[in-house]
Amino acid sequence: MLQARNLSKSYPTPRGPLSILREVTLSVEQGEALSIVGPSGTGKSTLLYILGALEPPTSGEVMLDGRNPFTLSDADLSAFRNKEAGFVFQDHCLLPQCTVLENVLIPTLVAKSAGDDARAKEVLAQVGLSQRLDHRPGELSGGEKQRVAIARALIRGPKLLLCDEPTGNLDRATATQVADLLLGINQSLKTILIVVTHSSELAARFPKRFELVEGRLHAL
Repeated sequence: MLQARNLSKSYPTPRGPLSILREVTLSVEQGEALSIVGPSGTGKSTLLYILGALEPPTSGEVMLDGRNPFTLSDADLSAFRNKEAGFVFQDHCLLPQCTVLENVLIPTLVAKSAGDDARAKEVLAQVGLSQRLDHRPGELSGGEKQRVAIARALIRGPKLLLCDEPTGNLDRATATQVADLLLGINQSLKTILIVVTHSSELAARFPKRFELVEGRLHAL
């Protein structure tokens, strides 16, 4: 289970603290999928980064299966991020000089094991790219690049799959395919899937939906 309790986030400015999130509370069970919508600048990405332990809250806490990642040592926190959370961003962030297979293997470089290549090929098969292992990003379509990014996020078997505008750079048909893929992965792997998006069409496909308005989270 993922739990966020009274999360607040603010940043210092010359005019005083700028509040981004205000006492956000959220509870998500294993295997659940939810979407979060809201205008630009409301803190959707910030909330996602806190849930994935990329950024600490100003106050409040995050718990994943009873562990608060922000109480861990730097080394343990890095290991937590690498193992427990997979991120997919609007920009696929693939390395152009690396093949599809090499891009998917990047998260394993910290602690490489004998089964990593087989695991990478397995997740690439799950996203329909078994025939593209030796291609480079420049040879792929936009949808294929995002599928590689999804496979990379899955390589370590994360409990959380966190997606920040995953269809934002895609045409409508390709966006639908990527959404189908994410929801299918959620059903088959029972990961927690959280997607933040501007797209009301994408958000409406999720069984649980929230809106972030002026830093506060509201169920829809």
